[in-house]
This record gives sequence, structure tokens and C-alpha cells, in this order.
Amino acid sequence: MPGNNNAYKDFKSGYVAIVGAPNAGKSTLLNRLLGEKISITSKKRQTTRNRILGIMHRPGAQIVFIDTPGIFKAKDTLNLRIVDTALAAIDEADLILFVLDAAHPDPTSEYFLAKRLQKQERPVIVALNKIDQVKKTVLLAAIQKWSTEYYFEVIIPISATEGTQIEQLTTAMQNMLPNGPPYFPEDALTDLSERFIAAEMIRESIFRLTGEEIPYATAVTVDTFKAEKKGKLVKIEATIHLERGSQKGIIIGKDGSKLKRIGTESRKKIEHMLDTKVFLKLFVRVQKNWRRDTRALRKFGY
Repeated sequence: MPGNNNAYKDFKSGYVAIVGAPNAGKSTLLNRLLGEKISITSKKRQTTRNRILGIMHRPGAQIVFIDTPGIFKAKDTLNLRIVDTALAAIDEADLILFVLDAAHPDPTSEYFLAKRLQKQERPVIVALNKIDQVKKTVLLAAIQKWSTEYYFEVIIPISATEGTQIEQLTTAMQNMLPNGPPYFPEDALTDLSERFIAAEMIRESIFRLTGEEIPYATAVTVDTFKAEKKGKLVKIEATIHLERGSQKGIIIGKDGSKLKRIGTESRKKIEHMLDTKVFLKLFVRVQKNWRRDTRALRKFGY
């Protein structure tokens, strides 16, 4: 990543790593910043597994965001890889956006990450998120705590869901980025393929419509993705992979009702993304203990 560039003295550009504990609202914040949904969200922890890249275009600046999985104390192979992905983004960025949950703090994960951030040389902006869910006294106490215990460039209280102080946050990030050229064309929103985002939208529906165990035991692969009728229809076949046979009946549901709901919700989101009609067919397969299988993790893109 280039630093200051005299040829672009009136233009700012750079990479911003969005980091934080699970469920701090990082993906919701990225979608709010971009004005488009590219990163899936749910109320369950650890929804994000991959690094998601989003591109913001502003007059005189291009900000490239890296949305990362929540950082926590991982145990199994999948989660160790997820956390490594998040930590690696810190080393690649020009600026760190540290997202904290003002409503439901996670001291263990937050303090671990705060200490890690103090040891690196990149500037850090703290976004104290979910201020719409807390009283003013609680918010002021949180600001006081984080401003006295650690050194960060600035702490900005925000609400990603309400859009509160998002412009102030964006301006602060832009001011701290180095001068340089844009990295992506003006119409680029992400470097992710439509195929990848479609798989993520199916996984999001699983997170939203199933119980605690199922989402974490699920991976989704898109097997076919074909445009037909001169682009007026996209046919997608995707497979939902589970760890145990007992989970298959749960995700299919009585007379296929649960799988149908997952398919209907996913199809509508994919249609909105592609702006065209979508035919979506879902399959369910068991890949025993895939979260501990390095070969399966590679196959599923982790």
C-alpha cells in the first residue's frame, strides 16, 4: 500500500480494517457506510467468517474497508482460522476502526484486542456503537473508560442501525488516510463475486431462521450460477453442508417447510442484489465434522 504520493496531494485513499469483538455491529456498520448490503448480519455471534471488502467513494477520497470476523478466544480449527483472518487485516491496513458495543460489552475480547492495537503503529479510531440502546450516563462512562485506559486517536459514539454520527466517523477516517491514488474503479462496491455473496445470503437466512446449534455447523457452497434468457433469469443451485445427520431433519423441517422458508428468503435477497429474477434450488448434505477437517475448510473457502 502506497504512502503519501505527491501526484495525489488532493486525493486520499487507503485501507481501513474494521475490527472488534463478535456481535459489535461491524458488518451492520460496513453496510451503513456503503449504503448497500454486502456483508451479512444477524443477532447471533460470529456470523461473519470471511474478510469482506467494501469500497466507499467520496469527493477527494476512496476508502477501502476490510470487514473482519469478530475476534474471540477460538478453539476449533474453523474458528482459529477465522480469528487469524481478522488479526491479519490489522497488519494490512492504513487505519484501524475499532468497533465497541456500548450496550453489551465483551470485556475479554475487547481488552485482548485493545492491547493488541496498542502494540502496532497504525492510527486507531474507536466507534462506540449501539448508543441508541444505552442511557447517556452509561455512554459517558464508557467514553471515559476507553479514553483513559488506552490511547486512541479519537472516540466517536455512533449507531450503525440508526445512522447516528456516521458522517462524522467517515470524515475522521478520511482525514487520517494518506494521500494516494484510488485503488478501484469509481463504480466498484466490492471485490467479492456475486456467487460468493449469494452463498453468504443463504447462510444469513440460515442464521436468522434456525436455532443456536445449526448456523455454526453450516457451510454453503454455490454449485451452479447461470444467467439465462439474456440475463433476465439467474439459475442457482447451492448446497447446505451440515456436520451431523441429526441436523439434516432440523434444517429441512416438517414436509420441507424450514428449507422452503430459507430458500424463499434467500431468493428475495439475491434478486434484490442482482436486480433480476432468480430460480434457487437448495440441497442439504452431511459432511461429518467439517469444522475440524482442513480439507473441507479449504473446499468451503475458509
